[in-house]
This record gives sequence, C-alpha cells and structure tokens, in this order.
Amino acid sequence: MTKYRTEKDALGEVSVPKDAYFGSFTSRALDNFQISDMSAPEEFCTALGYVKLAAARANKKLGELGAKEAKAIDKAALEFIDGKFDSEFMLDVFQAGAGTSYNMNANEIIANRANEILGGKKGEYEYVHPNNHVNMAQSSNDVIPTATRIALVMMSKWLTAELEDFIKSLEAKGREFKSIQKVGRTHLQDAVPITLGQEFTAYAQAIKNSLESLKEAISALKQLGIGGTAIGTGVNTHPKFKDTIIAELSELTGEKFSKAPNSITTTHSMQVFSRYSASLRNLAIEIHRIMGDIRLMNAGPRAGVREIKLPKVQPGSSIMPAKLNPSIPECMSMICGQVIGADSVVVFAAQGGQFELNWYTPLIMFNMTMAVRILENGLRMTREKCIDGIEACEAEIKGSFDRSLCTATELVPKLGYHEVTRLVKEAMKSGKGLREVMDDEDRV
Repeated sequence: MTKYRTEKDALGEVSVPKDAYFGSFTSRALDNFQISDMSAPEEFCTALGYVKLAAARANKKLGELGAKEAKAIDKAALEFIDGKFDSEFMLDVFQAGAGTSYNMNANEIIANRANEILGGKKGEYEYVHPNNHVNMAQSSNDVIPTATRIALVMMSKWLTAELEDFIKSLEAKGREFKSIQKVGRTHLQDAVPITLGQEFTAYAQAIKNSLESLKEAISALKQLGIGGTAIGTGVNTHPKFKDTIIAELSELTGEKFSKAPNSITTTHSMQVFSRYSASLRNLAIEIHRIMGDIRLMNAGPRAGVREIKLPKVQPGSSIMPAKLNPSIPECMSMICGQVIGADSVVVFAAQGGQFELNWYTPLIMFNMTMAVRILENGLRMTREKCIDGIEACEAEIKGSFDRSLCTATELVPKLGYHEVTRLVKEAMKSGKGLREVMDDEDRV
C-alpha cells in the first residue's frame, strides 16, 4: 500500500506519495489532468533540466544563490538531466496552459533531491525550496518556451544529419540511373523523354531546398527569452541574469544561444515555432510527393508501370499469396500526414496568445518534438529499407519508351506543332510507332 506525506500549498493540504520526489503542485496536476497517455518527450525533459542547472549556476555567479544550495541544486539537476527521475516527470501534455505544471514538476523534483543531498527530508524544503531557489529568476512563461527551443535545436542536429544522408542516397540513385531513358509524364500522361537518374537527382534537390529552409528556422530558435520571467520584463531577476544564464546554456549544450532582442515578444509571440513547424510541413509535403512517385513507378509487377523494384520488406497480404506492397513508402506517407497535421495544431496554438502570454506552449512543444522525431526515424527507415535498395526495371522502361510517342515534342521545331499532331494521331490510330509512321511517309 502506498504511504503518503502531507504538504501545504496556497490552496491547503495535499497528499503526496511519501517516497516521491515531486510535491504538492505535481500531485494536484496529476489529479486534475488525466486526459491522455501522452507526456513530455525525453528531449524536453533534458532541455528543462539544462535550464534549471544553468539558472542555479548563473544565480550563484551573481551572488543571488548561496554556494551550499547551488551545489545541491547543481547535483540534483544533473541527475534530472541524466534521466534519474523520468518516472516522476510524467504529467499529461494536456494541462494548464503555459506549462506551469511541467515547470513546477521539475522544480519540486530537483528541490526534494537537493534537500535530500543536504540531509533534509522530502516535502519539508528545509534547505532548498522549489519556488524560492530552483525557480529563482524564472517563470514558467520564459522557462517552457526556452526549454522547447533548446529541445528542438538539439533534436534538429539528428534530423538535419539524417536529411543529409537521405539526400546522398537520392543522389547516388541519380548517378546509378543516369543513362536509363524513360517516359517523362505530366498529368500522368506520356510527355517527353527524361532519364530515371534525372528524376532522382531532382528529388534530391527538392529535399536540399527544404533542408536549407529548415536550417534558417533552426537558427531563429537560438534566440532565447529566458530571464524575461512572467511577461518578459525581467521582474525579480538580477540585471545580468539574462546574459549569464544564456552563456551557461551555451556552454552546457555546445550550441551558440543568444539573447532575444525583446523578451516580452518571446512570451506572447510563437512566430519562431510556427516558422520552424512550417519548414517541417514543407519538408513533409516534398517527401510525400516523392513517395507517391515511387509507389507509382513500382506499381505492378505485371500490370502496372513497373519502372523500379523496391526491396522486399514484408508480405503484402493476408489473403493474396506472394503479393508485395510498397510498405516503406506507405509508412513514410503516413508520417508526412501526421507532420502536416501537427503543423495545423501549431498554427492554431500560435494564434492563441493574449496580451503578454501564449498559454498553448505545452501543445506546441509536444507536436513539434513529435514531428521532428517521426520525421527523423521515418527518413532513416526509408533510406535504409527503400531508397538504397531500389533497382531499375530496365527492360520494362525501354519497352514503355519504345511504345510511347514521347519523342514527338522534339520534332516540333523541325516539322511544326500541327504536323507533328497529325503524325501522332496516325501513330495512335495505326498502332505503329512514331518512327514507323514517319518511315512510311518518308519523313525521315
């Protein structure tokens, strides 16, 4: 049977599991917000721990926090970052806005662990208090957007690295297939000649374009509003706190963060997040389009386009023997749909600020970190299990090309549009190739 301790807050007494490192605020949040099984991702927890650690170090340097308290908070925050308390940081993503519950969950865990380090008991806060010490010079309103920025910057390193590998795979296929001439199509109809290699090279360039936009959005995330506290004015902070904590965060993370030009703006404007989310959405749109082409080129094996062959990854049917489906592109397309949907949530949330605060930040954080994670994992899956193993069906490609009339456009400068139209109609009527019709009429 679980044993409890009693803590007091502004609303009265609260029962808290006796051995828990979290406290009264988290207990109330757990009771209030039982909505889903979705909680903060590991990367956000780590980033939040960095903010708490950097704040303690900054406040100590500025003479605002005693050496004994700072040392204990430092140790507790490092343990928080290492994941020691992950099982106690489990609040629902759907909660009171601005992320106050997340902020206080971390404050309480770190405070109770710091008190334990100093010989105190959980819930008594004899040496270190969650609000007075761990949350010193901070507010949920600047902590949560800052931790979200840091989490996305850290996660983006993995995503951009995977995108670069994905581009290399597409370019490799472009080189491999550079001499394979095929029918180019517009409106799903035969158009003009192209090579299979040119198609894959063009896919690579489209992803490159998306990557450049993403990198620009990442750069904007590195401007932090931490130190603005409640509404961005910096109430209850040392005049040098902003510069000091941002320097600490840069050192801890290895990223070059800077001070936002206006920290009031960073509490109510979520434009930097909607911009980043839009870059993920645009990337998802490009990937989805490419996956559609790959599925069509793979269609068959006997009664479809059949220009490429995808690696075999799993049986395609529970009822049709030996059927194979484009399973990897299908999965990647689902991921793209989810990312596009997540962007819609971010757009909705970014409009939600009133006056000096946007209180949708937990929703923004969850959807954006989720989008980054599934994109990274999906790109790796698609590269390793699909793109790298694609084979060209050269005989089928040549047969389709020879039967097509896609070379007609190249004759227009010599023979004129209407004359070539007549020749194409004759070829279609007779079932002959264009060259055969021209041979018959001594046009070549």
